[in-house]
Amino acid sequence: MPTALDLSHVTLTYPDGAGRLTAVDDASLTIRRGELVGLVGPSGSGKSSLLSLASTLQRPTTGEVTVDGTPTSALSTRELLTLRREKIGIIFQQPQLIESLTAREQLLITESIRGGKTRGARGRADELLDLVGLSGQADRRPGQLSGGQRQRVNIARALMGQPALLLVDEPTSALDRERSASVVALLEKVTREFETGTLLVTHETETLGNADRVLHMEDGRLSPSL
Repeated sequence: MPTALDLSHVTLTYPDGAGRLTAVDDASLTIRRGELVGLVGPSGSGKSSLLSLASTLQRPTTGEVTVDGTPTSALSTRELLTLRREKIGIIFQQPQLIESLTAREQLLITESIRGGKTRGARGRADELLDLVGLSGQADRRPGQLSGGQRQRVNIARALMGQPALLLVDEPTSALDRERSASVVALLEKVTREFETGTLLVTHETETLGNADRVLHMEDGRLSPSL
């Protein structure tokens, strides 16, 4: 499978008084399309900073971030924005749905903002909602959906742009164990079916039994999980 994400010796540092704080310390990671990689570690270990680098929302202090074969260090801000729209789907910890919009409209407005084709978008939105287990729920608004259902809308929304890379930040933090397991199982399913490379940050290691790999992060450093 082609590579969805390649982090090559990336470091991220911030000014900290007279010195610098290292948030990500010489991290290297390759994720191929169709591969689900879990990332665990304590709070403050650098997981969110690593996601921000992978998403190109921040540039590394040193090292190279390559998304779907495109090195990003030399890209302009506008080119990075285009790359994110076309290649990266981000699933945040909170779904951040617009309360006045239906589930279908959440997907359609995202596609419109992304600059995607409007022709056939409604049909694709309904197909994705069916895929994530929301058949018959397309006309419901967030207030009519459970927490797990809202997170499923969030996942479907991220897939509208047919991304090469899915970056998922603690998607189950507000869910009970059963719903958490179902959301992670869904992420595995879409990773395989859509052949995305998926990096899943979670504190619930017991849900990662079907991940291809699980990595641990501490003090900004990546290592295989024990």
